Amino acid sequence: MPRIYCELPLDANSTIELPERAVKHIQVLRLQPGDEVTLFNGRGGEYLSTIEEMGRQKVLATTHEHLALERECAQAVHLMVGMPANERMDWLVEKATELGVQRITPLMTQRSVLKLQGERAIKKTQHWQLIAIGACEQSGRNRIPVIETPVSLNHLLQTMPTDTHPFVLSTQTLKNQANSRPLDGKTIQVLSGPEGGLDPKEEDALISRGFQPWSLGSRILRAETAALKALMVFSQDA
Repeated sequence: MPRIYCELPLDANSTIELPERAVKHIQVLRLQPGDEVTLFNGRGGEYLSTIEEMGRQKVLATTHEHLALERECAQAVHLMVGMPANERMDWLVEKATELGVQRITPLMTQRSVLKLQGERAIKKTQHWQLIAIGACEQSGRNRIPVIETPVSLNHLLQTMPTDTHPFVLSTQTLKNQANSRPLDGKTIQVLSGPEGGLDPKEEDALISRGFQPWSLGSRILRAETAALKALMVFSQDA
């Protein structure tokens, strides 16, 4: 059954006019009145629904029962990542969403290839948010991860709360601190560098700010691979 994100308040047993993105999705799938779909709005659970009426720019659907299904990881992870260039960031957002990330903060560091500011940064963020929505539709998640507007590493250091215990992927140690992961239900924050890694001064600044260095092993991983491996290490399925 197709799953479609609908950014509207949803209630059981009601007929609604679907928003533009959902209409386009239904048209691409060539669905017809009487076909069943699953609607979700990112606020928890999903609704079995039936398409009632279709037009070129208008689709009506009736919601039925609400299913309180959650497919989130037991351990929420906030991934702060030096943006890889080209389409690799798109791929990273998609796969991180499938793996259960709760929040992604794109970072600009000294060695970052991709630099985004102003209107371009806003448009890229909106683009990545749509990729995350599509990944939720595909993977069965009913909660949409937040994709934040890109910020510099210096800005992140200035605005990070002091009561967190974040991690930074580090090449300075090969020790695996698996026993020190906070699994108390709080969101884990993990920072991964861009292509070429973090500058040593940046890493030192993060560690002095309270980031705990963490190694993924002796192999050299691509920026997007390292971020996803870290997500798999720190997140846990419910």
